[in-house]
Amino acid sequence: MSKPGRNPEGGKFDKLPFEEALQKLETIVEAMESGELPLETMLARYEEGMSLAQACQARLADAELKIQQLEKAAGGALKLKPLAIETSED
Repeated sequence: MSKPGRNPEGGKFDKLPFEEALQKLETIVEAMESGELPLETMLARYEEGMSLAQACQARLADAELKIQQLEKAAGGALKLKPLAIETSED
């Protein structure tokens, strides 16, 4: 069974530490925003950025689940307390 948010096309960034993946994503965004990339390069960077974003999102989901489980174990209660996460729909 695959985990939600994972990249089904191989996930070459799955082993990359979160901070490193995020830094690569930020670098790609900055390069794309510069407007100096040729179209072919821009498309390749977009695809790479989407893969990085999916890998980061999956890592955050895994971390959220671990935190929820830790709260459950530390509190001794059998109730799972979900985290309140604000999402922006920009």
